[in-house]
Parts: sequence; C-alpha cells; structure tokens
Amino acid sequence: MRKHLALSAAGLAAVFLSGCRQDMQDQPKYIPYRASQFWTDGRSARMPVAGTVARGHLNDDAYLQTGKLNGELGDKLPEAITKTHSLKQILERGQNRYSIYCTPCHSAVGDGQGMAAQRGFNKRPASYHDERLKKQPLAHFYDVMTNGFGAMLSYNAQLTAEDRWAIAAYIRALQLSQDARISDVAESERDKIKMPNVGMHKPE
Repeated sequence: MRKHLALSAAGLAAVFLSGCRQDMQDQPKYIPYRASQFWTDGRSARMPVAGTVARGHLNDDAYLQTGKLNGELGDKLPEAITKTHSLKQILERGQNRYSIYCTPCHSAVGDGQGMAAQRGFNKRPASYHDERLKKQPLAHFYDVMTNGFGAMLSYNAQLTAEDRWAIAAYIRALQLSQDARISDVAESERDKIKMPNVGMHKPE
C-alpha cells in the first residue's frame, strides 16, 4: 500500500512539474531586434520620447566635446574640467589612462617605440617629441583620440571626453619633460628630484 502511494505521489509530481516547466528560451521577454505583434510598427525596441536626453549625455559644452573654438582647435583645457579638478589630478588621471591605452604604441615616454612598434607594427607610431607635434595645440591630441588619424583608430568609445583631455594634458607634460632643465624647477623643489648618478663622482 505504501509503495502504491509513493508511486502515485511521484506520478502526480511529474505531471505537475511538467505542466509548470518553462525552458529558458521561452522566457516572456523580447530579445534585441525581435519583432513584436503588440506595436503597430512591428518593432519590440521602442524609440525614446522625442526631445529626451539620456542622463549624462547632454553634451552642451562644445569645446569639451570637440576641442574647437570658432572652428579652430584650442590650446587649453576645458573649463568644465579645470573647475572641478586640480592640474595634478588631471595629469595623474591622464598618466593612468595613457599607460593603459597609449603606451603599447607610443611607449611610456611618447617616442613612438612602444611594444607594438618593436614587434613589427607596419607603421611606426608618431613620436610626440617631433617638432611638428610639439607645435600642435593641445586639442590636436584630443581630436586624434576622438576621431582617429592615419593608422590610429578612434578611442571615442573607450575613453570619455574628460579622459581624452587628461591624456592630452599628460602628452604635453611628456613633451615638456624631455626638454626640461633643472633651472625650470623651483629651487624649493629641486631637492626632491632624484638625479642620475651615472658618471658622477663624490667630491674628494
């Protein structure tokens, strides 16, 4: 008797569970680009309400987004960045993003001898220390990262506008560093600089 009850219970459970079973492919949702019979246009994806802007995408600062003032590339950082961050913070962020995205081609010092170039990249990346690039306005580097140039693709998708500006500022710092002299450093700061000791001798 007990055996029959157990079998009956198992049978009822199997029937019940099979009736409630719902495979993952039958989930009540739309996958991207799937048609819909609910909407008159037959599309499941709906367009945003006209005139709406996604949070954080207003892009009302033309110079921040394009790097251009009166149609010309500018040579200063956007006020939207300098009002909220110190130059030290901007350069530190620029160094961080540069190390991730730029050093493989341009190298840590910006001479165009990164690992990609050393391993046979068919077009040598530009050196930021060429006179031509030293004379370019700051926004030139922002523009190249935004739109791409030559063999370099756009990094617009990988880097925010703020990060592209931070990298541009760091590139300018790299350019200045290669021509720097000790006289360019304030006397109060000179004792913090570690000078190379190659070829130097202690005074007798």
